Amino acid sequence: MPTLPISPLKLNIGFVSFRFAGTDGVSLETEKWAEVLEKFGHQCFYFAGECDRDPEISMIVPEAHYRHPEIEIRHQNFYGQEQRSPQDTIWIHEKTAFLKSKLYVFKERFDIQMLIPENSLAIPINIPLGLATTEFIAETNIPTIAHHHDFSWERKRFLVNNVWDYISMAFPPTLHAIQHVTINSSGRHQLARRKGVVSSIIPNVMQFEKSAPGIDDYNHDLRKALGISKDQLFVLQPTRVVQRKGIEHSIELLSRLGKDAVLVISHASGDEGYEYEEHLRHYAELMHVPTIFASEIFDEKRGMTPEGKKVYSLWDAYPHADLVTYPSLIEGFGNAFLETVYFRKPIVVNNYTIYKIDIRTKGFKVIEFDGYITDNTVEQTRFILDNPEEEFKMTDYNYGLALKYYSYKVLEAKLKVLLDNMFWDNPYV
Repeated sequence: MPTLPISPLKLNIGFVSFRFAGTDGVSLETEKWAEVLEKFGHQCFYFAGECDRDPEISMIVPEAHYRHPEIEIRHQNFYGQEQRSPQDTIWIHEKTAFLKSKLYVFKERFDIQMLIPENSLAIPINIPLGLATTEFIAETNIPTIAHHHDFSWERKRFLVNNVWDYISMAFPPTLHAIQHVTINSSGRHQLARRKGVVSSIIPNVMQFEKSAPGIDDYNHDLRKALGISKDQLFVLQPTRVVQRKGIEHSIELLSRLGKDAVLVISHASGDEGYEYEEHLRHYAELMHVPTIFASEIFDEKRGMTPEGKKVYSLWDAYPHADLVTYPSLIEGFGNAFLETVYFRKPIVVNNYTIYKIDIRTKGFKVIEFDGYITDNTVEQTRFILDNPEEEFKMTDYNYGLALKYYSYKVLEAKLKVLLDNMFWDNPYV
């Protein structure tokens, strides 16, 4: 039977968020979505407070970033207290109007035909941006896919506040022009229960269709740069240094493992202060575990420091790692889990909620613990490190599962459904 012709629709798609830069989950997943959408023939553009994409397709408005000084100072007034001042209300309205006007400029400049807010309608760390985006969608009726990575109710620091009216309105909004996407089933359930909103699940993905890069001429000296000898175990903790990452469990595991191992923490502390990092430094010293806080030599891409030292990407670290630790207490999904599987490395995982519900049920073979390190955790880790054949069986099996459930093919199929929902009368390729 002959195939019916399909008339192509090529869209100018605008991504909106606080930032599109670095190795945070939102920036990484946005890049993957854009890659797939561009494969379909669409063009992607970016509106953010910080952006490392091509300036020709980007519009940077500093006030869209949650780290903009004015945004940070005002937001300190919103959380931890229940009464808002009239001055703060006036500021919110003024800043919302300003950012909304910039969104109109963005739409006109790049002829934006579809919008994808990336977490900016989920987590209230820049309330004026969320309000501005909501009002912009309501006023333009622009087809929108709201991609939600984590919500206000998932973070304790947002639970006491004086901006519930705005959170209820815009985080996320309930507008008919919006299709909502969550990255896990817990988010979908909570969104339906709290807001009456139906959403689709699109998990984080990796391009498992292509083999992972290995050790090459650039990254061959990474162990030397970190001061790790060839006889020491390189244990990678590929996360930021924030309390919910549970890094003290990695330190305890290495302390009890009885091997000459070094823990390498790839990312910096981020936006939640440095007290936890100081705690980890003291704890590692107490437990006699060599621990390297290596954020200064890791970045999203390879490069050089102002002093002329080599900077490596996180993907340069995985090929060298003997083991990856991922003891998070809370995760929206778990990019580091997928990256570890992609590089075919053994992983130690805390049984955090989303892993337990959405990932573990797929049948992955990992070293698990449930809230605290046990003798069994230590024995399993030691067994895998001492038996390369078993390690290969484990990692090869995991790769096959990830290819089935978390590959680009999965993302392509799910995005096609969402686009067909919006443009059913003018289909695309």
